Amino acid sequence: MTYAVSEIRSAGRPRKKRLSYATVEPWLYLSPAIILLVVVLLVPLVIGISYSFRKFSAFKSEYVGLGQYQAMLSDQVLGQALVNTLWWTVASLFFQFFLGLGLALLLDKPFWGRKVVQALVFLPWAVPSFLSGLTWAWLFNPIIGPLPHWLFALGLKAEPTNVLSDPSTAMWGPIVANVWFGIPFFAITLLAALKSIPSELHEAAAIDGASPWQRFTKVTLPFLAPTIAITVMLRTIWIATFADLIFVMTEGGPAGSTNTVPVYIYVSAFKSLDKGYASAVAVLLLVLLIAYAIALIAIRRSLVRHV
Repeated sequence: MTYAVSEIRSAGRPRKKRLSYATVEPWLYLSPAIILLVVVLLVPLVIGISYSFRKFSAFKSEYVGLGQYQAMLSDQVLGQALVNTLWWTVASLFFQFFLGLGLALLLDKPFWGRKVVQALVFLPWAVPSFLSGLTWAWLFNPIIGPLPHWLFALGLKAEPTNVLSDPSTAMWGPIVANVWFGIPFFAITLLAALKSIPSELHEAAAIDGASPWQRFTKVTLPFLAPTIAITVMLRTIWIATFADLIFVMTEGGPAGSTNTVPVYIYVSAFKSLDKGYASAVAVLLLVLLIAYAIALIAIRRSLVRHV
């Protein structure tokens, strides 16, 4: 009897070891990625947040607590930058989404030369943002660029002047460049979602007498809704934190008309050398984007449940 009990205990030990190893094994495989995420994302995030509680000068820094956040409450430049960021994000996202959706619906249909059109549509996504901004700045230049002369010929401008030099129209230059740059993202993702919709659903709707618009709103759009929610969330975050195009084209001018929050952060940190205040503004932008992402994820979950 004693021998049987000891045999059972000894047989149980390797099983416990196997169970413990099975629990640890996935983390061993994930450890390189986890270490990379901690080093690249978490550590800079913690350092940046800690900077927001300090005041930096040329040769020293001091702890100021919530002083940087209190200074933001009376910063009129930051208030205008928030308004500019909202306008820049909403306008860019609106045109990117609807033009990208239109291209995805077009490329979902077979026609001659579709492969060539796909390559041309996806080309802007492969161009570096710095080069895109520089190219569009040249296009809007009335001396070497054609766009001011075309706008003048169409009667949209009284004379061929630079759109980027007028505070009332300067934001449209980076928005147009950003729309051109971001359309392929929506075209690619929405085209992939369209390909996953069973063709039998469209055929059944057509047999039942549904019009093309009814098939789009009752069949296509509900299946696209979860993909639309996640792509809109990602693209909104990218646009709201995107400073390359604006800084290359206008550097936030003229008269602060294109000064968005990311541009303001860059200028505060590297031109005004106020890393503490720049970090505080970056934390504010992070909190706003996290709140937006949480709200949109909740909407996406409700859409997934209803599809």
